[in-house]
Amino acid sequence: MTAGDEMTRASDAPVVRPSARRSAPAPAPRWSRRRGVLGAFAGFAALGFVVAYIGPTGVALSQASAQERQPITLYSSTLGDAQRLDADASAASEVTPLDRDNYTVYVTPTPTPTPEPVVAESSSSSGGGWTPPFVSPDPGTAQAIAYDMVRARGWGDDQFACLVALWNRESGWRVNAYNAGSGAYGIPQALPGSKMGSAGADWETNPATQISWGLGYIGGRYGDPCGAWAHSESVGWY
Repeated sequence: MTAGDEMTRASDAPVVRPSARRSAPAPAPRWSRRRGVLGAFAGFAALGFVVAYIGPTGVALSQASAQERQPITLYSSTLGDAQRLDADASAASEVTPLDRDNYTVYVTPTPTPTPEPVVAESSSSSGGGWTPPFVSPDPGTAQAIAYDMVRARGWGDDQFACLVALWNRESGWRVNAYNAGSGAYGIPQALPGSKMGSAGADWETNPATQISWGLGYIGGRYGDPCGAWAHSESVGWY
């Protein structure tokens, strides 16, 4: 028998397949009293755990929400600080006297200013200021000579009084009065003294010559003796 014949027989032989086994049905679980007790106990334990955990947490949350304060805003604080006035007609008509505890208010009075004395204006052209009084000159003196010359020019006694005060300040009515600092000389204190030579050659010793020159100088520069006196009062010289 060859290999081919052996393969042909093998292929023609019927194939016998083993019969399939059917699995036996699983036995039904058997309920026991012990298992039931354990299951019930496990369920109660789980429920107790849930209650123990969730209960306090819920209470705490509810208390926290209950204790939560309302937010404070600028508007709400302003309303809280606002003053309220309940108008009551009967209360408004009653005025409560103010108790000052016997205190009185003292206001220092403003002193009344003392009026300044009014100085009468002189009739001279010099304006305000002190006006020298008139004193009648002694006969034969330099002032007596000057008084006659003042009246001859049409000036009054007030002008003569200004002239007396002016030359009292300048020279004391001395013919030989000399200022070593400036070089002024004579009753009118001419600067230099030689200017008085236009009124006379004896200008160094004659009071009439000096007075004549002095009155001409005053009239030409200040208008009258009171004008010269006012200038001397203002600046210290004339």
